[in-house]
Amino acid sequence: MHFVDKHFPVRPATAGSMTGKGLALAALFLALGGCGHGVGGEAGGETGQQAPDAAMVAPEVAASAPPRVAPPPDAPVILAFGDSLYAGYRLDPGASYPAQLESALNADHVPARVVNAGVSGDTTAAALQRLAFTLDNQPKKPVLVMVGLGGNDMLRGLPPADTRANLDAILKALEARHIPVLMTGMLAAPNLGQDYRQAFNPIWPQLARKHHAGLVPFFLQPVIGNNALLLDDHIHPNAQGVAAIVKATEPTVVAALKEATR
Repeated sequence: MHFVDKHFPVRPATAGSMTGKGLALAALFLALGGCGHGVGGEAGGETGQQAPDAAMVAPEVAASAPPRVAPPPDAPVILAFGDSLYAGYRLDPGASYPAQLESALNADHVPARVVNAGVSGDTTAAALQRLAFTLDNQPKKPVLVMVGLGGNDMLRGLPPADTRANLDAILKALEARHIPVLMTGMLAAPNLGQDYRQAFNPIWPQLARKHHAGLVPFFLQPVIGNNALLLDDHIHPNAQGVAAIVKATEPTVVAALKEATR
């Protein structure tokens, strides 16, 4: 059984935000690759990022992390395997998506330890290359892997067929290890053209169906175009934006975790 949420439309622009979803997604296209590579895989919300380029950092870059709710020692492990949107770009370690998700799950009496294996700037090809190493070096085998990749492929204008092939290979490798998957999807920027969008956007729902994986259709849906929930790059979520994404995605994560551990 798999958990595929109904696809939802992109949030329209609000007063004081960018002019519309097209510009917001176009800016996403420009900003997702502005993050340097690091080494992911730390538990409890330690990010997989290096310091960002000084040209992209405003004086006030970090948002405070919310109070942490620790998991019990025997909690099942969720591995968050992705790019800067998992790594917690320009956030305090405890404010990243994996860290806030872990706190939310445990506060709601769903024991889980969420390991942050996000690497800022990662493409699907780079992530595929590090997948085996990341999995082999986990102290405890994850019961669920969240895969959040593809934005940097879009930034570089890489062929959607390559993105699809790399994600397919990642899912096959996880299947071979008998680890269930929850994908968090991406949408192509409108300025890439209709042909690119038509090839890129269906990758996530189609692979989720093929591999019986869970799916969050568009990870940034709760924050796109809402500057109050974004850093000053108008793309990456701030701590409050991450909290909004956690609130929107937690039910799907809970369903996938329950299916994985039944």
